[in-house]
Amino acid sequence: MKAVGYKTPGSLDRVDALVDIEIPRLQPSGRDILVEVSAVSVNPVDTKVRAGGAPEAGQWKVLGWDAVGKVVEAGPAVTNFKVGDAVFYAGSLIRPGANSQYHLVDERIVGKKPLSLSNAEAAALPLTAITAWEMLFDRLDIRKPVAGAANAIVIVGGAGGVGSIAIQLARALTDVTVIATASRPETQSWVKELGAHHVVDHSKPLAGQIAALGIGAPAFVFSTTETTKHLKDIVEFIAPQGRFGLIDDPDVLDVVPFKRKAVSTHWELMFTRSLYETPDMGEQGQLLNEVAALIDAGKIRTTITQTLSPINAENLRKAHATLESGKARGKIVLEGF
Repeated sequence: MKAVGYKTPGSLDRVDALVDIEIPRLQPSGRDILVEVSAVSVNPVDTKVRAGGAPEAGQWKVLGWDAVGKVVEAGPAVTNFKVGDAVFYAGSLIRPGANSQYHLVDERIVGKKPLSLSNAEAAALPLTAITAWEMLFDRLDIRKPVAGAANAIVIVGGAGGVGSIAIQLARALTDVTVIATASRPETQSWVKELGAHHVVDHSKPLAGQIAALGIGAPAFVFSTTETTKHLKDIVEFIAPQGRFGLIDDPDVLDVVPFKRKAVSTHWELMFTRSLYETPDMGEQGQLLNEVAALIDAGKIRTTITQTLSPINAENLRKAHATLESGKARGKIVLEGF
C-alpha cells in the first residue's frame, strides 16, 4: 500500500525528509480496526517527530495523527464498529501513523465521523478536539469556578489548531468568557469569528492588555504555544487560586512564581491514554462522538483552512513547512491517495 515516511529524522530541507513509499497492508486483531484512509491533517507533533524521532533499524517511520476513513476490516474483539462505518480519530504515538492508504487503530480511541462534514473537514478535528476537550474539562475543569476570579479563560495562541477548537468548545459548552490571543489582522479576525469575546495581541505584553479589559483577573489560562515567553505575564494576570495549563514543550518551566497565588499547573498530552492504555482509554472515542454531535447540531464547526491533494510526500512537505513557519491558521488537511 502507498504511504509517506522516512528513515532518517532531521530537518525538512533534505530530499529524504519525507518520501513516497510502499509498505505491507496489516491485518487487524483484538480491538483494532483497519481503516481505508480518505483524509489526514498535520499537527505540530508531526514536525517534532520528523525532526527527532528515528524508526527502528531498517524500517520506515510513518507519521500522521489525524485521520478520517472507512472501516474495511475489524478484529475479533471489536464491538463499536462494523465494516463500512465512517470514522475519525487521532491514533497513537507508539504505533505507525495514518499517512498511509490503510491504517490500524484501536477502536477505543475512534469516533463516528460527523455526518454533516466532508472527509477533509472532519480530518481537521480529532487531535486538536481531544487536546482542547481534555485540557478544558479534565485538567482545568473550567466548569468549576474559582472563588473571586473572573469566570474567564485566556487561550494563548487562539488561532492555531488547538486554540481554534478550544474557543468553540468553551463557548458551546460553558458560560466562561473567552479571551484569545492573536497577533495578525487575519488571525485576530479568525478567533473573533470562532467566538472569542475578547482578542489581545501576544506580540505585546499580555498583562496590561488583559487588565485593560476591565473584567478582573481570569480564573483560567490555556497556553498552546510560546509558554516561556508569556509565563511572567501569566503569573501577573491570572487570579489567585487560578488554574494554568499548557501543551507546548518549554526547555524549562519555572512554576515557582505561581506559589504565592497557589496556582495549579496542568499538562495535557492527548496521547497519554493510548500510550499507557489507561482504564479510561475509551473516553477518547466517546469524546469524539460528542464532538461529532456538536458539529452536526451546528454548535461548533471544522477548523480546516487549507486542503492539499493528494496525500503524498510533496504535499506533506508543504504542510510541514507551513507549520514550522509559525504562520499557520486553523488546520491543513490532505485528501486522497
